[in-house]
Amino acid sequence: MSDFENVTFGGSGLDRAAELRGDADAMAQALSDDTSRSLVFWRGKPLTRLGDEAHLLRLPMDHEMLKRAIDAPVFLGREDTGFVFATDISSWEPAAQDMPEAVFLDQTEQHFPGLPQDHLFVELRTIMTRLSARDAELAAMAKSLFSWHAIHGFCAKCGAKSNVMQAGWQRVCGSCNAMHFPRTDPVVIMLITHGNKVLLGRSPYWPEGMYSLLAGFLEPGETPEAAVRREVYEEAGVRVGSVRYLGSQPWAFPSSLMLGFSGEALGTDITLEPVELEDAIWVSREEMMQIFEGTHPKMRRPRSGAIAHYILKNWLEDCLE
Repeated sequence: MSDFENVTFGGSGLDRAAELRGDADAMAQALSDDTSRSLVFWRGKPLTRLGDEAHLLRLPMDHEMLKRAIDAPVFLGREDTGFVFATDISSWEPAAQDMPEAVFLDQTEQHFPGLPQDHLFVELRTIMTRLSARDAELAAMAKSLFSWHAIHGFCAKCGAKSNVMQAGWQRVCGSCNAMHFPRTDPVVIMLITHGNKVLLGRSPYWPEGMYSLLAGFLEPGETPEAAVRREVYEEAGVRVGSVRYLGSQPWAFPSSLMLGFSGEALGTDITLEPVELEDAIWVSREEMMQIFEGTHPKMRRPRSGAIAHYILKNWLEDCLE
């Protein structure tokens, strides 16, 4: 049986030490502790040492780079070697030639002056399968937190500026005292099968040959199982019968929780919703084996590290039960 704790970002047993977030004295001590370290992010990209494997850089809290931050570091937790924080230096402007372009996946790398040449800011999706479980969990946590802070600087209740509290895990309105907490958006992603075939779709904006499992956001007052049936019918016109939960994956792009399900289609006729999908097709196990081997003439291999890849791989290996 598949173990979804092993999926990328699936968790590493990090001690988040949440009980310390509201303790001002403990946080002050942690920030000044010689053993404490900080990850560094620039516009959502972690500072990483690249090689065959990728490693998040952990810098001393008095490192010169951290002085470029506008806001205080956010507290991530406690490792065996000490406390770990994350610092955002998005106000730094790299050389113009290093700036990312508007593409599906940003593959540019930014180098901070004075650092070794293999210490770079890189898009998390390009390195996520090369990170250790611990680094992947820390990166996903920090990236999601910074994404939340970037768009929640003002109170959703009264519109006044809000202030960061709880070591980065809460914002409090300075006017009406409303409290706001980091959000996670639940998304269902589903392996819909009919006999020997699985339903795949592609967005109009994806690279050529890229297909994946259908997915969609959970709506208020809706069970995940109902969301699976609704999304598949809305996007592909396929009715779904029984639905079963498989597992989950935190997905920090920007702040989702992917809830994996399997479902049995009641028919195979497809009616596309063109705003949502450019194409949807039934793919046999034999074709899926070709796709994973990289020999399919039209479809590329599912993206490693994503829960869709994990589900499809385990389906091929009969390991989902």
